[in-house]
Amino acid sequence: MSRQIKLGAFLPGGGQHIAAWRHPDQPADGATSFEFHKQLAQTAERGLFDAYFLADGLAIPASGVTDGGTAKVAGFEPVTLFSALAPLTQNIGFIATASTTYEEPYNLARKFASLDLISGGRAGWNVVTTATEAAAHNFNLDTQHPHEYRYQRAKEHVEVVKKLWDSFEDDAFLRDKASGQFFDRDKVHDTNHVGKFFKVRGPLNVPRSPQGQPVIVQAGQSESGRALAAATAEVIFTSHQHLETAQDFYRDIKNRARAVGRNPDHVLIMPGVAPFIGRTEEEAKEKYHKLTSLIVEADGIALLNGLAGGGIDLGKFDPDGPLPPLPVTEGMKSRPELIRQIADENNFTIRELYQWVATARGHFTVVGSAEQVADILQEWFENEAADGFNVLPPWLPGGLDDFIELVVPILQKRGLFRTQYEGKTLRENLGLPFASNRYSAVRNAKVA
Repeated sequence: MSRQIKLGAFLPGGGQHIAAWRHPDQPADGATSFEFHKQLAQTAERGLFDAYFLADGLAIPASGVTDGGTAKVAGFEPVTLFSALAPLTQNIGFIATASTTYEEPYNLARKFASLDLISGGRAGWNVVTTATEAAAHNFNLDTQHPHEYRYQRAKEHVEVVKKLWDSFEDDAFLRDKASGQFFDRDKVHDTNHVGKFFKVRGPLNVPRSPQGQPVIVQAGQSESGRALAAATAEVIFTSHQHLETAQDFYRDIKNRARAVGRNPDHVLIMPGVAPFIGRTEEEAKEKYHKLTSLIVEADGIALLNGLAGGGIDLGKFDPDGPLPPLPVTEGMKSRPELIRQIADENNFTIRELYQWVATARGHFTVVGSAEQVADILQEWFENEAADGFNVLPPWLPGGLDDFIELVVPILQKRGLFRTQYEGKTLRENLGLPFASNRYSAVRNAKVA
């Protein structure tokens, strides 16, 4: 079968846009409504999405704590939510975010291995290093760890987690009632990891799933982020405004993966895209302006403050004036650069900038007819810019419904998207190989 587009659905219950909760069609309590999340998961599965993705933070974001507040102020912990949603679905994967900076490898490995078993092999881990001072203040720190420290820790953290996921070989459990032998001790392995950041004996007390290990997902775009992604990630979420920069990133990551001995076809690049979709371009523009008009200025300013790295208060500047220079901080590196790029390229004022990034925090926002949106996705997919896309509907459920009802049929007609799921596990549907157990591989090589 020819190569086809992979699709993730980024579906925070409160909506992607910071004013989404004010949209007349969006449930105001969607962020903390399990029934609404269930509806979203089942709708995304009906649309044949590969995975339901959720970002996560370890503190209330700045854009959630203004005087009025937004739906970003509170929500579900993703692994807990996905463990409840998994039995209510059959094919869609669940990619949850968890931090290498503030979680220990053993606990993280255990909860994701559990989600993978509960879902029958449909779990993915979005690896993040958590870059906010607010999060640091919730974990016994006065200030966050430096950028390079976080990425060095992340590299070792992922290594330890993957070792733990291999603690049991796939056929370790005999469960032989007649003999009384529950498992084969030779196929259970201590981790025995001693490194710069972690000392973990193991083994993990959760077995492997039908896909072997959860899929590793990563989203960093800085030099350190790219190095980590090329070495460890199987799916990479990324933010780009232009085909050319997306192509540069795509080729760079594929080359880096090849250089460290990985198959670049098993490293999927999925840029974020936030589409406002209409049957005509005019209808799409109406939807965009309707949602933009609902933004509270204080929320927009707070959003920009966070995206700028937390080192500046843009509320002290004229919102109808230009974006001032942004200070360098130990927070996010790539996102402030992207915000600067968007402002400069479009000659945006602070107000125009927050109106534009309010939808998707710097991900590619597209306003157009279903045909126009499909054309853009096809162009990126066929020209070394993307293996798929992480779709960020601006409001829910309408933005998701628009994509499934208007864009998916066009992609299917063009032979670019599936008409049914290829398998039962997330790896099968993404076209990624089964995650072989390292100890079984050595054993099998000796036999051969």
